[in-house]
Amino acid sequence: MRAVRREGAPIRAPSWSPDATVISSLAAMPTVTIRLFAGAREAAGVGSAQTEASSVAEALDWAKASFGDGFSAVLAASRVWLNGEPALGEAALSTGDEIAVLPPVSGG
Repeated sequence: MRAVRREGAPIRAPSWSPDATVISSLAAMPTVTIRLFAGAREAAGVGSAQTEASSVAEALDWAKASFGDGFSAVLAASRVWLNGEPALGEAALSTGDEIAVLPPVSGG
């Protein structure tokens, strides 16, 4: 049922206030940079990209959706680093973090 305001009736503030959980869920997601090297750069068509994500896995899911199947295939064989250290998918992100995608390199 929708509340109806009668003309001339006072406007009241909501009777609830958000708790810390609600407030934190409404906070902006961290903005991070994904740096792509070698085959990852070629597959994506760019050397870097920025996205908003709360975890490494979420940022990489965005990259796969944005850059397509060719990039996804390269990513599957790549090492992923967060701020110069090996990264796990569940690693939490902060604004300004850098994720590096490093595919295997061949040559001699």
